[in-house]
Amino acid sequence: MVSRTIEQKSNLQGFPKPGEMIDMVGTHLLEASDRAILNILYRHAHDSGKLGDPAAEWEIPLSIVREAFSKHESCDRLINSLKRLQGVVVSLAYVDQAGHEPEQRVVITGLFSFFDVSAKQLERRATLRYGLPPKLVPIIAQSGCWGRIKAEIVCSMTSKYAMALYEQVQLRANLNRCVETIDIKRFREMLGVPPGAYERGNNFLQFVIKPALLEVNGLSDMGVEIELERRHSRAAVHGVTMSWWRKEGDDFRAALRERNRPKVGRMARLRGNVEEVEASRSRLPSPADHAELAERLERMRAPA
Repeated sequence: MVSRTIEQKSNLQGFPKPGEMIDMVGTHLLEASDRAILNILYRHAHDSGKLGDPAAEWEIPLSIVREAFSKHESCDRLINSLKRLQGVVVSLAYVDQAGHEPEQRVVITGLFSFFDVSAKQLERRATLRYGLPPKLVPIIAQSGCWGRIKAEIVCSMTSKYAMALYEQVQLRANLNRCVETIDIKRFREMLGVPPGAYERGNNFLQFVIKPALLEVNGLSDMGVEIELERRHSRAAVHGVTMSWWRKEGDDFRAALRERNRPKVGRMARLRGNVEEVEASRSRLPSPADHAELAERLERMRAPA
């Protein structure tokens, strides 16, 4: 018998996020901070033990929700994120087991039924109350597949495409295979790319794939490679081939160290720019350098 998501417990590998939520379509309107908040709130609901109750409501300290933001962010940004999460409409594919035979269905729903936030959001006791749509609850509670998501990894990322890619990889982490070729339209939906955006292969690679790979490979416990598939060199991209693996040793420890460092300068560190700058700074001018510079200046001043 397939184990259900609701029966799984959060552990050191993360909390179990249903595959239906990871694969849902319509998240392109969400920003990176919105995705981070979504994971924090879902983790809290799951760990409460009340996820199977369609009438359940939850309350969480705002200090925990703010893990998705910098400590210096304004209250307005939090409210804007909650409005986007409340307003977005997504499609979730699921299997209805209620009839005589299992039936593939798609539910169109919101992600939350309501938000209720303390008026004075910066007070120590400020909280956020929220609920999930009654139609959504049984789908995610009864899900038979899930990926273990570490909220701290999601919150350490700045690219919404990196967050989506990380979740997709975690959903596949325990499969027997470690390579998959995916249709480009489906892959764009999986990453939450807005319709009509980055349709050219080079733009898709530069603004979606590379930023996502940079943060997933630099911050998560998994390594990922993605190759664009074309029928010939000038053809449009028709798919991607994605491969993934669990990190070990130095690679695993490097990602852990980076997650524990401040976000300031993170992208430069992941790209390796910091090392180049530090290397150039570490070489101080020698006396010979000063002598050569003085000689050049003297030649420039000398009359022709």
